[in-house]
Amino acid sequence: MSLREGASAVLSAPVTEALTRLAQKQWGPERHRQPVAMLGPGDGGPAECEAAYAVAHALAGAGMAVVCGGRGGVMAAASRGAVEAGGIAVGILPEEDDRNANEWLSVAIPTGMGEMRNGIIARSGVCLIAIGGNMGTLSEMAMGLKWGKPVFVMHGDVELPGAVQATDVDDMLGKVLGCLLG
Repeated sequence: MSLREGASAVLSAPVTEALTRLAQKQWGPERHRQPVAMLGPGDGGPAECEAAYAVAHALAGAGMAVVCGGRGGVMAAASRGAVEAGGIAVGILPEEDDRNANEWLSVAIPTGMGEMRNGIIARSGVCLIAIGGNMGTLSEMAMGLKWGKPVFVMHGDVELPGAVQATDVDDMLGKVLGCLLG
């Protein structure tokens, strides 16, 4: 399955209905002004990247902005999914310039902070969606959990207490939408 096909994955009726409700909410005064944070490795494989694309595409299509680390792999897939759905993808980069930013970002924010920028990503999201795992992803998840943010994970390498596990794109979206609409 290509990244583009990932966006057209068959979603259950409850998830489709919840996406419609989220889109309606995002047009009103009670909208989420904070983005969802998409976390994952820069060297994510096809399964992780396809899932990140599909999740970001669905959420951005319903009016949610996406924030991520702004580089390759899962971050690029999420950025592409968000932008191709007509949404906004913000990248919080570790470098002092945007030379390594992925091409799909709507906004690139060079921090010059190295991996310390993970804290900005974790703090920025209304919830954190981790697809795949590496040490950087784990650090973002741990900070999010410490700060009381909802953290959802799929294809993770390590289970963190408090993180909500999802089995596939539909399950992930159902859980994230429950949080965003709750």
